[in-house]
Amino acid sequence: MNKNELLRRIPKVDEVLAQPLVFDCFAKSGREAVTEAVREVIDGLRARILTVDEAGAAGFNPADLGLGAVAAAVTARLAEKERNRLYGVINATGTILHTNLGRAPLCREAVENVAAVSRGYSNLEYDVKAGKRGSRHDIIRDLVVELTGAEDAMVVNNNASATMLVLSSMAAGREVVVSRGELVEIGGAFRIPDIMAQSGAFLREVGTTNKTKPSDYENAILTREQAEAGDYPPEPDGAARFATGALMKVHTSNYKIMGFTEEATLENLVEIGRKHKLPVIFDMGNGLMVDLSAYGLDEPNVPASLATGIDVMLFSGDKLLGGPQAGIIVGRRKYIEKMKKHPLARALRVDKMTFAALEETLKKYRDAEVAKRDIPVLRMITESAETLRARAGRLAEAICGDAWTGEPGAAVTTPDGLTVRVVEVEDQIGGGSAPMVYLPGFAVAVTAGARSTQSLERALRKATVPVIARIRDDQLLLCVRTIADEEVGIVAEAVKGL
Repeated sequence: MNKNELLRRIPKVDEVLAQPLVFDCFAKSGREAVTEAVREVIDGLRARILTVDEAGAAGFNPADLGLGAVAAAVTARLAEKERNRLYGVINATGTILHTNLGRAPLCREAVENVAAVSRGYSNLEYDVKAGKRGSRHDIIRDLVVELTGAEDAMVVNNNASATMLVLSSMAAGREVVVSRGELVEIGGAFRIPDIMAQSGAFLREVGTTNKTKPSDYENAILTREQAEAGDYPPEPDGAARFATGALMKVHTSNYKIMGFTEEATLENLVEIGRKHKLPVIFDMGNGLMVDLSAYGLDEPNVPASLATGIDVMLFSGDKLLGGPQAGIIVGRRKYIEKMKKHPLARALRVDKMTFAALEETLKKYRDAEVAKRDIPVLRMITESAETLRARAGRLAEAICGDAWTGEPGAAVTTPDGLTVRVVEVEDQIGGGSAPMVYLPGFAVAVTAGARSTQSLERALRKATVPVIARIRDDQLLLCVRTIADEEVGIVAEAVKGL
């Protein structure tokens, strides 16, 4: 059969739409979407025919042009279009705050509150008691003030935008003094100097990469009178300087400088700021609300940092706080009120679903033990070795069935040829937090004889619920710290399906 004969056999759009299999799709997808899918399938068939030569045309299967075959292709295309691009996966990497996997999983109450608030109307900007317009800034303000001791608080869509808003409202047109060793780059090539430049503030670097002293900050301060009079050492490029607007400390949460180092503390900056009547800003980033030093996490926490007397602090909602993506700004009321009225505040504001999740997350922090029990990120950080070992054993047993012996370190080969053992691993917190902290954990290691570990890893990603695993020493590792109890069975089925 030549090309022209094949082209003539392509069914018409109306003929395909009349097929019961296609007609039944109207109710779910709508006539317009179904018709477009039919046209795409027909265009695809035509393109296939036109790209083969006359000899190859003889190998084209005419059955593909039948109404039944075309109808089936249309329903398959519609199903692919209906498939969500954002969907759930199982994190078996052992990295708790995995940025590529959405960072912090929400606690159960946060998820339920998002559903409750988003399925209908809400009081997002309405004061029910007063019967008049309200402010979304009031939703979590009192709760954050209660938990942190700050005078006021507000929320924007992430910590980078919080940095932008803080600097724009507090130091636009003026210099902000920052240690050279704290000019961090966060994910996606976003750098503190770049954000500062966009805010309208001017960066004044002080110190060196590894050592910055309190005196470096103090020596960099320039009064308005000095700036206007040009009473300062000449700049290398001859540029003019601007008056100092604030002192800023940035927590280096995604790297550590080791060895011969020195840094100015928050207490040092507060003392200098008060002496020169300058506000002190702390870009904390990680959002830790409780002391986790007993678990090897020697990171600053929000209440303790605010207690030093700093004026404004900003941190993430979806890192160690364990909530939704957000940038939370806390501090003195006079600065926060100015930010709420800033033009950027509307551009950077969060929606009702973020507030719903954040409020339920923050409520957990009224009791530190409740937070560690109910907030997934904190629970994963603080889980005991015994709990992790037991979960790894349950996963191995679910994969191996009766063949699993439960003996420490024992390797069991399943009838399908998978070799399974429980091994010790080092997990990480991730998400640009605590880069030097490794958490001792357990994983189920899987190998499959001649089959490559890489092919096993790829196959797990193609499971009904994709499982994202690690590879170490040519073993597929299923790290149980980041696998919830209710996910153990799902992971086991995915592995057995290999």
